Amino acid sequence: MAASRHRRTAIAALGAAAALTVGLLSGCSAVNKALDCVHTADSIADSVTELQQAVENAANDPTQADASIASIEKNLDKIGDKTDNVDVNKAVDHLNQAVANVRTEIKNGDKTPDVTPVTDAAGELTKVCTP
Repeated sequence: MAASRHRRTAIAALGAAAALTVGLLSGCSAVNKALDCVHTADSIADSVTELQQAVENAANDPTQADASIASIEKNLDKIGDKTDNVDVNKAVDHLNQAVANVRTEIKNGDKTPDVTPVTDAAGELTKVCTP
C-alpha cells in the first residue's frame, strides 16, 4: 500500500514537472517574441529619426528619405512575421500606413512631408512592444 501511494506521488510529481516545463518553455517563447519586438521597434525608432533628418535635408539628398522608408518597412515586416499579438499588428498597420503616406507625399513632389504621423505610430508600436 505504501509503495502504491509512493508511485502515485511520483507520477503526480512527474506530471507537475512536465506541466511546469511546458509552461516555462512557452513562456520563454513569448518573452523571446516580446524581446524581438522591442529590438525591432528600437531599430524602427532609429529609422524614424533618420527619416526625420532625411526630410529636413531633402534638398541635399532626396534619396535618404527613400532609404529610411525602406528600412522602416523592412523592420515592420520582421515584426509582422514574428507576432500574432493584435495590438502589435494594429500598431504595425498604423505605422505602415503613415510611412506609405510619407512615401506618396515625396513621390508627389512634397519636399517637406509631415512625418509626425510616422513618429506617433512608431511611439505606439514601442509602447505595445514593451514587455
